Amino acid sequence: MYHFQSDFNPTITAMTPAFAPLASPSDLQPEPHTQADEAVTRASRGIQSVEVGGQLLKALARSGQRMALKDLAREADMTPAKAHPYLVSFGKLGLIEQDPVSGHYGLGSLAVQLGLISLQQVDPVRLAIAELPGLAQRMGCTVSAAVWGSNCPIIVRVEAGPHAVNVHMRHGIPASLRHTGTGKIFAAFMDAATIAPALAAEGLTDPAQQMSFQAELAQVRTLGLSRVRDELLPGISAMAVPVFDGFGRLVLAIAAIAPSAMLDLDPQCQQAQTLIAMGQQLSQRLGAPNTV
Repeated sequence: MYHFQSDFNPTITAMTPAFAPLASPSDLQPEPHTQADEAVTRASRGIQSVEVGGQLLKALARSGQRMALKDLAREADMTPAKAHPYLVSFGKLGLIEQDPVSGHYGLGSLAVQLGLISLQQVDPVRLAIAELPGLAQRMGCTVSAAVWGSNCPIIVRVEAGPHAVNVHMRHGIPASLRHTGTGKIFAAFMDAATIAPALAAEGLTDPAQQMSFQAELAQVRTLGLSRVRDELLPGISAMAVPVFDGFGRLVLAIAAIAPSAMLDLDPQCQQAQTLIAMGQQLSQRLGAPNTV
């Protein structure tokens, strides 16, 4: 499945200086502002009152529960008297609603509709693919994204690292649930009934092996990170993180793969923390709560 690939092929681009005549004094005069320029300037300013009121919505989103006026105002860094008019307007729009019994404020029906529509419009694979090139540069190694196929994880995108020697993988190949970082993420976070046939197909039937594997998966869930050293192939290591959607479901695994000497598997090291941060960032963009 894996092999080393040397793709170091430097090219030198010659830069030829271009000479132009000196500008005349009239050329140095600033161009007059157009209506389009003014429109861009106005758009960049925004509306301050909307931004201020938006802090109340952000506070409710962070809390995840209904809040009393004084608590909500404090979280938004404003006084209750200042917060109340915003809440009235948001209530008329359906962005916020007030519980008739407790008087606490929570997100309203329009906010719910917007959230659901946003979840429907976001493509997890598209988001991940856009982030992989930058992640490969920061990690210093090959990275990949995988989704659950019909009965196993499938690698859907691979991005080579910046070094001359990389671990090469093909798009569309399956990942072992037992012996790859990607596979262990799916084994740890997917429904047990879904992965059971795939684990059985990989020969995980011995009770002692099952207990050992379940203990490893428990650690993966605790760390939010799977780690594999010299397990599938000698000299190759990997680690992977989960990506969840707004319903808390595992939708992707993002992995880093490299020669063992180039990948630090310590959960506190920079490489691991970079990968964990990417999984959390993508999960947040998909609407997931704090997952790990």
